[in-house]
Amino acid sequence: MAIRKIREIGDPVLGKVCKEVKEITPRTRELIRDMLDTMYEASGVGLAAPQVGVLKRIVVIDVTGEDPIVLINPKILETGGEQTGNEGCLSVPGKSGTVTRPAYVKVAAYNEDMELFELEGTELLARAICHEADHLEGHLYVEKVEGRLRDVNEDWEEEE
Repeated sequence: MAIRKIREIGDPVLGKVCKEVKEITPRTRELIRDMLDTMYEASGVGLAAPQVGVLKRIVVIDVTGEDPIVLINPKILETGGEQTGNEGCLSVPGKSGTVTRPAYVKVAAYNEDMELFELEGTELLARAICHEADHLEGHLYVEKVEGRLRDVNEDWEEEE
């Protein structure tokens, strides 16, 4: 188990497009384990490889706290509806903002054995998939915030 340093807003690595994973190596498996450990340690629901300084198309998500999902080279195939809600990010500590995302997402990705699979998600899972996919393209949620970025302890309903 290794907890990696989470890169924060302003770090140039967070603005770069990640490279596709061509094969699973022992180092890739170790990265995935470390990403899960880091995400859980930080009480997050998702983490993308660039957030720990690695420019690879790997995302880990767990919206329940007991069902980790690993997405390698994820591609969003379909979206539907919309949801507007409060969003935060481990790379933007102490802040949150209102973001509109799809309410439904279908994604294709590879698992840790490089087997292709599809996953459908709604609500928080859909939000997490889109949020983490943005990281792989060098984008942070702050680019999509409606209104202003708030401290996490502020009541986000006040602006409406």
